[in-house]
Amino acid sequence: MGLSEGAKQRLSLVIEAAKTVFHYGFIPTVLYLGFQKGADPGMPEITMTNLLW
Repeated sequence: MGLSEGAKQRLSLVIEAAKTVFHYGFIPTVLYLGFQKGADPGMPEITMTNLLW
């Protein structure tokens, strides 16, 4: 049993949207999680200027 043409188009649209969200959201998510965790003991504090330097 195959998918109808409309279902294939919707599935393709969902997959493209997921790719776009992953593409533009991966690095900001990793940075956010790193800032939330904080620095390991003995390491300098994580700040935005440290990220840019």
